[in-house]
Amino acid sequence: MTRVELHDLRWRRDRDGWLVGRMDTGAVVAVPEVGMRAVLLLRDGLSVEETRARLLEECSVRLDVAGFVAGLARAGLLTVAGAAPAGQRRPPPRPTFAWLRPRHVRWASSPALPALALLAVLSAAVLVAARPGLLPHWRDLLWSPHGTLVLLGQAAAGWTLVLAHELAHLVTARAAGVPGRITLGTRLQFLAAQTDVSGIWLAERRERLTVYLAGMATDLTAAALCLLASSVTGRQAVLSLVVLTALTMVAAQFLVFMRTDVYFVLQDLTGCRDLYGEAVAYLRHLVVRRGPDPSLRLPPRERVSVRAYTLVLVAGTAGCLAVAGATTVPALLAVLGGAVRGVAGARGAPGVLDGLAVLAVVGGTQALWARAWWRRHGPRVRRQGRALTAHRLRPADRGRRRRARLRPPRP
Repeated sequence: MTRVELHDLRWRRDRDGWLVGRMDTGAVVAVPEVGMRAVLLLRDGLSVEETRARLLEECSVRLDVAGFVAGLARAGLLTVAGAAPAGQRRPPPRPTFAWLRPRHVRWASSPALPALALLAVLSAAVLVAARPGLLPHWRDLLWSPHGTLVLLGQAAAGWTLVLAHELAHLVTARAAGVPGRITLGTRLQFLAAQTDVSGIWLAERRERLTVYLAGMATDLTAAALCLLASSVTGRQAVLSLVVLTALTMVAAQFLVFMRTDVYFVLQDLTGCRDLYGEAVAYLRHLVVRRGPDPSLRLPPRERVSVRAYTLVLVAGTAGCLAVAGATTVPALLAVLGGAVRGVAGARGAPGVLDGLAVLAVVGGTQALWARAWWRRHGPRVRRQGRALTAHRLRPADRGRRRRARLRPPRP
């Protein structure tokens, strides 16, 4: 009899079925009621044959338990006794700050924490309404006559807030038992830090929304505390820089045509399992017009959400790329060109150092973007390149190359 060994699985009800998966890897599958019953029987130690017989007896359903088990094994949810396919027993990716245990950050799941953050934000909002002069102006970003200091200050404030934002996701997810990993990724032309907390999909909605909103709550709290401090000390350059950077980061999260924090909240509230992926599939169908409409297999409510989000996806992506082409790219090239000319033509150490600092910050950021983009899209680009090369190779050429490979070497 074939027996299986299940990993530490979690599950929750979703629609008319169940979501089953692992919080440590984020692997999740959707199964019907009979599939959930099969998982429970396999967990209790029944063999594949015994599970099939029990399901027939209890549910009057002839489930292909062997095929069901094979699917779970491919998803990395279980292993079959006596058989270990390649990669099946690979450990999950190492989480960020693996030493941080759920017991260390249990406080992050306390309802008092969002209440305190809300209190700080509301207090700052009331204060700004009473004293509008406390709200920084964009000119406060130019706090120094030296461009290098301004650029380095913005980079320091930005990356510090980004780290705090991602740590908020990581800590709240870790409190819910999800490991989480912080990495660098790309969203269109933007370099973005991101925290992989896929396993939180198995938690309850309150925990999921807490994790999704933790980063924005941290940004707003930082801005609120700096505004409250400004009411005591007056407008300081550092405080104004933090406020403007934090509010910009919060505003960017509402670009839901990219997979931002607000996107995940929207996906959860609409009940969609993969809003972005379903919208891309629907858009591809509209463009190619081959095969059936993939949105027709979705429930009516989810179908409406996917089609509406497709419009947002197309309009937002087109607008974002247009703005980048019209403003961001020319400005970036101008900054880099000026820095190169400054280094090449400078006669003193200050000019050289200024140009080198600009090249290090701006050029380094773009190099990180290129590396993150290639890490994500490189394998697909290579596959498409090989497919294109094979397509362009004429049958006669393929035959000649095959005969050349089979021809024995000359003595």
